[in-house]
Amino acid sequence: MNFYKKWFWPLVMPSLLLFTMVILYPFITGVVNSFLAWRGTYYFDPDTGTRATSMFNSFVGFENYKEAFQDTRFISALVYTVKYTFIAVIFVNIAALALALMVTKITKSSGLYRTVFFLPNMLGGLALGFIWQFIFQIIFTDILFSPDALSLPFLRYMTQDSNKALFALAMLSTWQYAGYMMIIYVAGLNNISSDYYEAASIDGSSYWHSFRKITIPMLMPSFTIVFFMTIANSFKLLDQNVALTDGEFGTRLLAMQILRTVKDTTPPNYGKAQAQAVIFFILVSVITLTQVAITKKKELEM
Repeated sequence: MNFYKKWFWPLVMPSLLLFTMVILYPFITGVVNSFLAWRGTYYFDPDTGTRATSMFNSFVGFENYKEAFQDTRFISALVYTVKYTFIAVIFVNIAALALALMVTKITKSSGLYRTVFFLPNMLGGLALGFIWQFIFQIIFTDILFSPDALSLPFLRYMTQDSNKALFALAMLSTWQYAGYMMIIYVAGLNNISSDYYEAASIDGSSYWHSFRKITIPMLMPSFTIVFFMTIANSFKLLDQNVALTDGEFGTRLLAMQILRTVKDTTPPNYGKAQAQAVIFFILVSVITLTQVAITKKKELEM
């Protein structure tokens, strides 16, 4: 015990220092700047209309937040992000659970299948975006679903329509994250004793009845983790949005909207962008914590 007490702080301090420098300090600085007329390289004094002599002279209160909520592009990006998140969470979880059920039933080469399904998660967001842009633009539009082939108009020009782009982004995210979430579901499925299914089969329970009454309730801890991660990842999506649509045709998600705010304003209003980032943080925190509380409650009820 004395050994652990002796080496606890020397071993923990590097991680704490890194966390403070990389996450905590920038976060606190960002929150402070959201209340200031910050222009990126200098602070602006709204009273004199010139560069502020100190950051305290650039205090504007909640003006940046007011401007954020009055910005139609921010509100549009917020609504679009909520729509995308709703679709992506459904797609990713259905695909991940289906893959998990499949690989747990496979007796030969199951490790190979798990590896193959997991690999897309190793690719970067920009690379994924450009790969799927090629798929949607060339393979879907010009080859598979052209009028001379299968002729499915909905699957053509998916990156050039705001409604179609929702499903295009969801398909991309499903391909990227389903394999990762599958691993979590596989761990949950492996923790379910086969005795439950044997007892259910003896009582004449069908596969779907056992799935609803045994598998789903016993997987609630896995659902809590996967739902939390998919919701958070969906709200934070940026690289894929940049590479796939670049925010054109009304397809900006919140992360891209915050990034592009400094380009949409002259001079670049970093204070307003930071206010949007704080709103973004609060929104994601409230939604994810609410989701965790609801699913955790269901775990306790089991």
